[in-house]
Amino acid sequence: MTQIRSSHTAARRRPGVLGVHSLDHFSLTVPDLEQARVFYAAFGLQARPRGNTLELYTEGHPQCWAVLTEGKRKQLHHLSFGAYADDLDLFRARLDRMGIERIDPPGGTASNGIWFRDCDGTPIEIKAAEKSSPDAKSQLDLTPSPASTRNAPMRGTTAPVRPRRLAHTLLFARDVPRSTKFYTEVLGLGLSDGAADVVAFLHGVHGSDHHMVAFVKSEAPGYHHSSWDMRSIHDIGQGAMDMAGQGYTRGWGLGRHVLGSNYFHYVQDPWGSFAEYSGDIDYMPVDGEWQAQMHSPDNSFYLWGPNPPDYFTVNTEAA
Repeated sequence: MTQIRSSHTAARRRPGVLGVHSLDHFSLTVPDLEQARVFYAAFGLQARPRGNTLELYTEGHPQCWAVLTEGKRKQLHHLSFGAYADDLDLFRARLDRMGIERIDPPGGTASNGIWFRDCDGTPIEIKAAEKSSPDAKSQLDLTPSPASTRNAPMRGTTAPVRPRRLAHTLLFARDVPRSTKFYTEVLGLGLSDGAADVVAFLHGVHGSDHHMVAFVKSEAPGYHHSSWDMRSIHDIGQGAMDMAGQGYTRGWGLGRHVLGSNYFHYVQDPWGSFAEYSGDIDYMPVDGEWQAQMHSPDNSFYLWGPNPPDYFTVNTEAA
């Protein structure tokens, strides 16, 4: 049985380096919370109402990965990053040195964290939290069947797929190099890979996947997708088929990325952004070294798979 190591065990940290350790959660406003509940439940997440919000969880994991509130349109509301408690004063001092103004938490958000805006105006929180990013590479189940044994289940007998955890988010940015500079210098993330001024992938310096946040160039900031770690390629394909069977037929996959190396299938949500089934992404250990590189744009998208649909790169928040 393939397992993912618990991120709540004693996590190591990179000594002498100030940086957030996790993307604690992302937050969106959406036009209809019930519509969101139906979509994310079909995707395999636990969508739990809490007051006037909807919280997203993965089965068997205590972490709240996303908070959704109702608004006039779909929009990125804020990002919350987890840090070690004894680093918070150091982050405050860094923000003061850089002249970054603090803001109050967005309306209706209860928080004791540090709040400010990124270079595109998105509210950002740094708070003391347990490390929810993985402390080791998540394993992909590729167990072969023995001879004379059928490995695939019969149609109609498979259980619904269940993502294991939030892997990352990809955001639209007006200026990718500027966003990269802000998130590396202010939040202490590390650049993993990039392609010209088109896309950049950033990891946590205390051990994380190849990226916990990524940026792609657009005329306006916004939210493109959330990515969710899966146990197997079978689960990625099964999830795509199950979602199509429930009417969510727009998306892209099955394919494999170049930068990050993960297998993927994206499903379009009711507001034009995406949720990604993902597996076998590259990993950045806390005690390892990764040489960040800038690649040609043709390597920024995918290694193999179907051609992406025209609507895949549309920033619905730009309007």
